Amino acid sequence: MTATSSPSWKKFTSFGAQVIYGLIIGLILGFFARRMGDDSWLTEVVSSVGSTYVSLLKLLIPPLVVTAVITSVANLREVTNAARLAGQTIIWFAITALVSVVAGLIIGTVLRPGANSSVDAASAAEPDSVGSWLGFISSLVPDNMLGLSVRVSEGADGFSATPNFNVLQLLLLSIAFGIAAVQVGKKAEPVIEFSRSLLELVQKVLWWIIRLAPIGSAALIARAVATYGWDTIGSLGAFVLAIYLGLAVVIGVIYPSVLALNGLSVRTFFRKVWPVTSLGFVTRSSMGVMPVTERTTEQALGVPRSYTSFAVPLGATTKMDGCAAIYPAIAALFVAQFYGIDLGVKEYLLIVFVSVIGSAATAGTTGATVMLTLTLSTLGLPLAGVGLLLAVDPILDMGRTAVNVTGQALVPTVVAKREGILDEHTYDNEQVSTYEEERSHADVTS
Repeated sequence: MTATSSPSWKKFTSFGAQVIYGLIIGLILGFFARRMGDDSWLTEVVSSVGSTYVSLLKLLIPPLVVTAVITSVANLREVTNAARLAGQTIIWFAITALVSVVAGLIIGTVLRPGANSSVDAASAAEPDSVGSWLGFISSLVPDNMLGLSVRVSEGADGFSATPNFNVLQLLLLSIAFGIAAVQVGKKAEPVIEFSRSLLELVQKVLWWIIRLAPIGSAALIARAVATYGWDTIGSLGAFVLAIYLGLAVVIGVIYPSVLALNGLSVRTFFRKVWPVTSLGFVTRSSMGVMPVTERTTEQALGVPRSYTSFAVPLGATTKMDGCAAIYPAIAALFVAQFYGIDLGVKEYLLIVFVSVIGSAATAGTTGATVMLTLTLSTLGLPLAGVGLLLAVDPILDMGRTAVNVTGQALVPTVVAKREGILDEHTYDNEQVSTYEEERSHADVTS
């Protein structure tokens, strides 16, 4: 006999609802932690729990990408339009980025945040890292067969080594191995079967980690409130307002328009993608959320696994409407307005070009600051202007990442719909989502 519950009750116990409860609890804990001070035990606890959760999510990214992509390349043998899917994915990445950057330019031109800012010019400073087109090309070449590296940094306690990986390198390596396995034929079947089996194991462990998302969300939002609060905004209030207005236009106008134009329910999409959006907001990491994005896109939105495992990792490195479209557009206008530099049509077109094409050029060193330096250097604007904006970057990064990960789920869904491979029954079914579906299997009783 199967245990059932009313649909209304499921709304309050669903995974998405649990994440909302976590965010609310996190806000409350954050306000208490801020009142207690930066060095309080509560701030230390939420920071530790939040960092641990992000680390757990990132832990599974390398095996997930490698096994999923190799398996998907093998599965694409049965798909006649694989090359067309890849092309359509890149085209829709560019289309949504183009519309987003135009929206950012309009908002930055109308609000003029640089002219209306009281930020101290003494805070201007050039960043430590600068984006470059040559850096992108060199970042495509892996340092080793696994695409893994170790980042060494010096701190108060001496030197520390942190494992690191480049997802774009992992993606390219996995595609190469997948294609090679297909061409080798029967002799490579054990490798493909091993990848399938390992992928199932990785996804099972991933499910256990995802179930901890309400706790992780509570800790991460509490840390954000305790660390930044509203005091940091200060003299950059107009800039913060402009950025969040631009992000709201993308996620509240542009994305819904794309969905509606392709015959997809806007309400259904955002309801099912909510765990991805909220986790992106609190983790500030597209890479950390990527496993959740992939799982949600496949099991809740109905996009085939063979396509999802290619499109989502690619999007996590190159599809960043928050960091690579809205932010550099408004930030570049801010710097120009602050220094009294007039920009013409040529400069505006350059901003559009860099935002649409340049996000891939920062894939090896992903970050909004790197993307901004690439834009400023292309326009010939002073790189020291980056230092003016660093104080509010963590606050902005929350909204930017939420938009990024939402777009990374949106494009595969739209392309799958246009190519006729979307499972529309899964998409339209209000009662089916990644989390409730798996829970229902565990709720079977005799």
